[in-house]
Amino acid sequence: IHFAARANLYHLQRFLSGKQRDSPQDTIQALDVVLRESPSLNYVTVSRSFYSTIFGQRDIGDGLECWRGYYQSLRPTQMGLSLNIDISSTPFYKPISVMQFAQECLNLRNADPNRPLSDRDRLKLKKALRGIRVETTHQEGKRSAYKITGITSVPLIQLNFPLDDGNQMTVVQYFWGRYKYRLRFTSWPCLQSGNDSRPIYLPMEVCTIIEGQRFTRKLNEKQVTGILRATCERPRDREKSILKMVEHNNYSADKLAQEFGIDVTDKMVNVQARVLPPPMLKYHESGKDKACAPSVGQWNMIGKKMINGGNVQRWTCLNFSRLHIDGVKRFCGDLVKMCNAIGMVFNPMPVVEILSASANNIEGALKHAHQSAHNLQLLIVILPDVTGHYGKVKKVCETDLGIVSQCLKPDKVERANKQYFENVALKVNVKVGGRNTALQQALTRQIPLVTDLPTIFFGADVTHPAAGDDSSPSIAAVVASMDWPEITKYKAVVSAQLPRQEIIQDLYCTGTDPEKGTPVHSGMMRELLVSFFQKTKHKPSRIIFYRDGVSEGQFAQVLMYEMDAIRKACASLQEDYQPPVTFVVVQKRHHTRLFPEVHGKETDKSGNILPGTVVDTNICHPTEFDFYLCSHAGIQGTS
Repeated sequence: IHFAARANLYHLQRFLSGKQRDSPQDTIQALDVVLRESPSLNYVTVSRSFYSTIFGQRDIGDGLECWRGYYQSLRPTQMGLSLNIDISSTPFYKPISVMQFAQECLNLRNADPNRPLSDRDRLKLKKALRGIRVETTHQEGKRSAYKITGITSVPLIQLNFPLDDGNQMTVVQYFWGRYKYRLRFTSWPCLQSGNDSRPIYLPMEVCTIIEGQRFTRKLNEKQVTGILRATCERPRDREKSILKMVEHNNYSADKLAQEFGIDVTDKMVNVQARVLPPPMLKYHESGKDKACAPSVGQWNMIGKKMINGGNVQRWTCLNFSRLHIDGVKRFCGDLVKMCNAIGMVFNPMPVVEILSASANNIEGALKHAHQSAHNLQLLIVILPDVTGHYGKVKKVCETDLGIVSQCLKPDKVERANKQYFENVALKVNVKVGGRNTALQQALTRQIPLVTDLPTIFFGADVTHPAAGDDSSPSIAAVVASMDWPEITKYKAVVSAQLPRQEIIQDLYCTGTDPEKGTPVHSGMMRELLVSFFQKTKHKPSRIIFYRDGVSEGQFAQVLMYEMDAIRKACASLQEDYQPPVTFVVVQKRHHTRLFPEVHGKETDKSGNILPGTVVDTNICHPTEFDFYLCSHAGIQGTS
């Protein structure tokens, strides 16, 4: 045992009352440990959450099930220490026999003991089983646990190992001779534990998956749907679930909490909230409605025209689905009509004939379309009937050919109605450089700290590879507004960086010109500032930088590095150029849930708090400037 720190409650009291800036993290952690001790002995712990089958579980397919549980975290707030509790769910491996898991994973109705697995199925199974802990069931009264490291490339019947006398013995003979166990699935591969030099062979039919192992890889679409069904609750039900969980945890009876003098109330806290008014949206003067006020976060295009319609003269369509070409041509004609009706200038004739192509040759077909239609402004792509090709289409269009593309799902194309055409037209208009709407107050220069002086808005995020993927980089993306005062057009730049690195490496960089030996400035921030200047003929007098996906533990680090990069990028353009910067970290993935005090009153259609709701007292940080904003209407689940 090492001495880590002395918990100081006096510091904590001063911090909570706002008299001390630095957070006594050790003291909060010590109290957090006290409240975690009891659940961590009884439930499966995953980060700050606890899971157990007693809270309920549900099959989500392919050998997985979703366990319910709860998230718990002790947080310093303006009203003192508060316990943040929320319902949570996560996937686990089902505690079933490995044979049953294999059948579910490979979608086999009945496993045939005499039919070997295909290479594809074997590799899929190997990937799915690697790292799982199993126990053997072939010895009466004895169960041994092993961790799977792989599966054999040859079937069980061909596996043998050397005996002390130099002879070889097959695994099938060994199991019969040693345990009087006749192995049936001898054409199937065998599980392997241990290492390659001294493998332990475990026939699948004698192994069972040990309960309580969390699945940490990427879920497929079916499983995501299953887990969302299990977790998605309307506010009224979610509130009941949380209160029930608190009642079940019975903190007042927790021996350790009592010993440390911690008392937890069983009621949720009431907070004051405000609802900000929605902004007025400006549409084109030629439409029936020239402006519109969203109602509960929603509005539509009826009687409205885009404020700036884009111009598309050179376009065509590629169909990778089984839809008949005549239907596709009809669809394109209707889409063009809609675009023209709501404010665009769209040539009714495609620049080259609309074609169908095979889903097996997506890249070739896209390249052919690019070559045959010079200066293409828009390519409409109807995706294959089988999902999973969208990324490929975008990668080729965006990064290889430089074509603006609009992808459509074939089932939606088949059932397209007026609403669908309208939605697609709005997407197309923005992609070809138009504006659908603008904030009325921006056009009349009435937004404080935005329209009085040239202001640029940035948005930045880093996407990390999926768990278990050790070869892909993290991708940093930064967007910036390219017009003022409207602030509706954005330019995007992306950059690859080291995996799981949260700080954006490429915001500002310097190098040396290989020929002249002079310093060269570059980076995403600089590129976007230059583009803003070229488009608007203004240097931004103010920068507002929204940053997504930073956890509390990384605030200081990200702020220090990225703020420095922003400053350097500005100074590299002009020595004394130092516009004021507002740096806003946005966190969507937190566990604070806000419920209406009276359900059904002051809510949207889904029963959630109204869009525009702001809470900036009580549950916020004792000294830092943070606030909760529900920025749009809820549809599913709890806002």
